[in-house]
Amino acid sequence: MKDYSDDLAALRRRLDEARVYLRIDELREARPQLEVEASRPDLWDDADQARKVTGELSSVVEDIELYERLEGGIADGETLFELGREEADDSVEAEIAEALEALGTDFGELELRALFTGEHDDSDALCELQSGEGGADAQDWTEMLLRMYLRWAERSGFEVELAEASAGSEAGLSSASFVVRGRHAYGRLRSEHGVHRLVRISPFNAQGKRQTAFAALKVTPFLDDVPDIEIDEKDLRVDTYRSSGAGGQHVNVTDSAVRITHLPTGVVTSCQNERSQHQNKDVAMQMLRAKLAERQREEREAELSAIRGEQRSVGFGSQIRSYVLQPYQMVKDLRSEHETGNVDAVLDGALDGFMEAYLRWERSASDPAAE
Repeated sequence: MKDYSDDLAALRRRLDEARVYLRIDELREARPQLEVEASRPDLWDDADQARKVTGELSSVVEDIELYERLEGGIADGETLFELGREEADDSVEAEIAEALEALGTDFGELELRALFTGEHDDSDALCELQSGEGGADAQDWTEMLLRMYLRWAERSGFEVELAEASAGSEAGLSSASFVVRGRHAYGRLRSEHGVHRLVRISPFNAQGKRQTAFAALKVTPFLDDVPDIEIDEKDLRVDTYRSSGAGGQHVNVTDSAVRITHLPTGVVTSCQNERSQHQNKDVAMQMLRAKLAERQREEREAELSAIRGEQRSVGFGSQIRSYVLQPYQMVKDLRSEHETGNVDAVLDGALDGFMEAYLRWERSASDPAAE
């Protein structure tokens, strides 16, 4: 019978490491109090606090149960191996090998969480798309990217709130803003922050020529509670307007769209997808606080890349990723060098491979000994 001692010992070491970076002991201490808070009959009197408590409890339970499932799987594998070795029973070898393979896969998913080391990686994400160079193709590309991220969020179990989408002058969208809610939403989507380049035969070119188009995605941590951000109403200009219904099914056509301009900084937010002007203003104000908090962090750390990475012009030479449909098919990230030939799958939201490759690239770039 094959000796699986080293394999099982390696899994034990990985489990010990997981206990540390998941802070399992702290989570077990925190769980009872969170369960008490979540069971309070008046919990939902404050919806924001209720979402915070239930979300935190869900994350704690998820990490503890995953750790315990892996711990149990290793213990079962060790027991099976010892029994097989004592009884010289080779028939259990295939079962042990299958169990070890499954545990390895589970550990791979678990260890991805160790890459979420940023201050706000657990947070929701405010995402803003903006068309760049490329005319009608860039506006069409912006709408394609919006669909790609909405599909990714749907496939990944995240909630999405589309705040605003503005029709392009020729086609597609000139801009769009949306919030992605769920654990590690920002931690994953920050890998997408930057300029995205599309190369294809242009449907807007009568000669059928190849066209290059650009659009940018800006990703900011979307914090429900930003206590250190004080906004004076005198510093705001609030405009109301009728939404254009840009993006077809994406946006409700209403008379209550709101645009807020923070005059001292020039930061602008808008929302047109809620049912009332009051709701649109509340969402736009929350987006404004998140953007101003981001601005404060950038100024405090004096380095834009500390939170979102470098912001560059939305045109040639600035892209983080290229999506080539002609003359061949390829999506390639220019930072991690992760690539795939299945362009259709990526445009339909299959982005996890690119996100994980970026996080691993980021860790190796900051700590070469980590890889």
